[in-house]
Amino acid sequence: MDYDELSAAFLAEPSAGRPAPRIPTGAARSLRDAAEPLATIGFWGKPAYAAMEALGLEFLTGYVWGRTAPMGEPTPPVVVAAFGVFEPGLIASLYDQARGIASREDVLAAREKGAVDSLHEVLGDVPTGEVETAVAQLRRATDVAVADVTGRPLVAGLASLEWPTDPWGQLWHALNILREYRGDTHQAANVAAGLSGVQMNLVTEYWIGWEPRAYAGTRAWAPEVMDAADADLRERGWLADGELTATGRAERDRIEQVTDEAMTRVLAPIGDDIASLTAQLDGWSNRIVAAGAAPSDPYKRVSG
Repeated sequence: MDYDELSAAFLAEPSAGRPAPRIPTGAARSLRDAAEPLATIGFWGKPAYAAMEALGLEFLTGYVWGRTAPMGEPTPPVVVAAFGVFEPGLIASLYDQARGIASREDVLAAREKGAVDSLHEVLGDVPTGEVETAVAQLRRATDVAVADVTGRPLVAGLASLEWPTDPWGQLWHALNILREYRGDTHQAANVAAGLSGVQMNLVTEYWIGWEPRAYAGTRAWAPEVMDAADADLRERGWLADGELTATGRAERDRIEQVTDEAMTRVLAPIGDDIASLTAQLDGWSNRIVAAGAAPSDPYKRVSG
């Protein structure tokens, strides 16, 4: 998949006429959604793609190895467990392929350079002082997040890395720590609710309001696997007539609440700056989306 194919598949404008997605509310969730394009520009930005391409990696191999590399070089089953919501065979195959092409050290360097170059390309006119202030606010939260990484392997990996020297790199690193903290926590809450990897996707899909299989299918789950997962959800009383039941919606709401409560503790040190910080990050992220350096689909942005 070259960059033009990537853009056509993931960065194009969504279809017109869809109803708005169900967007969760709350300070923790709002910060997460505001920061998403900034945190993920290392996957989507053209300079980020070029940095991985220079190593011989394309989008999917670069994505898997790039997210894994902070954790070291674990065995494929560990990567599958950490990623959770992706079809296991896909992740294991991409990971093995990527490790045969590029070293961990080179991937870590390319990952940071690509993200920093992408941010400078889109947001290079933002005064450095504004970026540094946002980083200082975010580091109050990341200090809490990395103080106890129990049960959070992706956060533990990021916590083991040196902080970038570039202010935009520092912002990106801070937001990735918080993004993976939420992701690790959210996955644990889903597992505690008895959901499998494919069911995590499907339940979120129903909860947000995606077209059937439009979200889960992008993570390479086979139709028969999704059918079996839906059948189990119906048997458990979570799903009926293609929609979450009152029980299913209440359980998914509870998963979100557990996730937000964990994030509220981490974000508490930001204090009264949380609203202005969220607005600032949202403004920068909107510029990234407008530049075509992150997905514009609002469904995708709120589905994590």
